[in-house]
Amino acid sequence: MALLAVSNIPYELLPKIALVCNLLVVSGGCYHYYKKRHFKFSLILPFVLSSIPMAFLGGMFTIKENAFLTILSICLILAGARLFFPSKPSEEIKRPTVHKSALVGGALGFLSGLVGIGGGIFLAPLMLNMKWGRPKEVAAVASVFIFLNSIAGLLGQLTKNVPVELFSYWPLFLAVIIGGQIGSRIGSHNQVSQKFVQTATGVLILFIGVRLLFKIL
Repeated sequence: MALLAVSNIPYELLPKIALVCNLLVVSGGCYHYYKKRHFKFSLILPFVLSSIPMAFLGGMFTIKENAFLTILSICLILAGARLFFPSKPSEEIKRPTVHKSALVGGALGFLSGLVGIGGGIFLAPLMLNMKWGRPKEVAAVASVFIFLNSIAGLLGQLTKNVPVELFSYWPLFLAVIIGGQIGSRIGSHNQVSQKFVQTATGVLILFIGVRLLFKIL
């Protein structure tokens, strides 16, 4: 999650920078999954069609610093804890109804635009638990979901203002691009334990979430 890289930035800038980082990280993944033909548009569309306008609305929504940090810290703690309980892939696939997909997509889209988390870290395990898709299909959906929600959420955030400071973080954006490429290569390597990668990510997200929570207590 790109948000972890910017946890010390003033909260007004945090969602904008996090959403930009999300775009930089998942753009390569979207291309990869499309090239490998893992996209199932009938599965993707209901989620993103409801999430895009809600992400834009979430980005436009203004909340106070304590409320923002509380929501963000709770999201990170839940997401981090969730990574300690991996979902088991199932051959028995039960595609979600359009209404269920739209409801989930809208809720996570709003949250994505509001705090800049992307939403994929919640969508992917939910889809696997509910047997809504196979692992590579779910990863493809999550990548597109994060990418499109990040665009919509960022546009919503920019309706409030376009901070000049945003452009001063270009070294961070460059580091995110490089780190994202290195991480995706390491994570996809056959000799690297996926359980280790998931556990390490969970520990890091939990650390940031708890740190933010203590900051507001």
